[in-house]
Amino acid sequence: MASSSECRPYTLLSCGMSLDGYLDDATDERLLLSNDADFDRVDEVRSGSDAILVGAATVRNDDPRLQVRSAERVARRRAAGRPAQPLKVTVTNRAKLDPEARFFAVGSGPKLVYCASDTVDMATEHLSSVATVVDAGRPVELRGVCEDLFARGVRRLMVEGGGEVHTQVLTEGLADELQLVVAPIFVGHPGATRFVGPGQFPFSGRRRARLVSTTQLDDVVLLRYALSSRFSERAW
Repeated sequence: MASSSECRPYTLLSCGMSLDGYLDDATDERLLLSNDADFDRVDEVRSGSDAILVGAATVRNDDPRLQVRSAERVARRRAAGRPAQPLKVTVTNRAKLDPEARFFAVGSGPKLVYCASDTVDMATEHLSSVATVVDAGRPVELRGVCEDLFARGVRRLMVEGGGEVHTQVLTEGLADELQLVVAPIFVGHPGATRFVGPGQFPFSGRRRARLVSTTQLDDVVLLRYALSSRFSERAW
């Protein structure tokens, strides 16, 4: 019988944070932590992914496109017989999402919304024209989401946030790799969103995550960590 780890995609967490561990500040305008060199690196990672997952709060607050931007990389995906763009995935317990958000409106590829059981009807009513709605239990179980994505053919999953999703993926032992970019700024606001929240993390105390590499990208630094025995050295 296959182990549970073999029934879920290889999962990479991608995150940029400030020196004091924040994903954003407390203003209405999105804080850009990265730079052009790192944006291009993230585009390369996206191009090697089968799906990109973000939480509903990220869809609402950041309004991301989650697209491979490089025409050359899109062409490379097509030449390999893959869809032009990775599958877009979000998870939500409340199902309060705008069908006109760029997550849904940009790109013609499929989108999946995993929502809590008691919000399936509402989500279907508002989002069925722009996405496939999937019942993911109450509350939404990310392990089940990952296993369902695997059953749909997703073998490489990129998780781009936000903090609540990162916390769940890490505490549930679903992450195989972390690519963490640290920007040379401080946020310092108690109401801002942190990289992770409280939880029982597998790497704490005497158990330490393995640092694989550090890369300077202009004024930010990329830290790459192996978080499971399935870690793959090759770049995506």
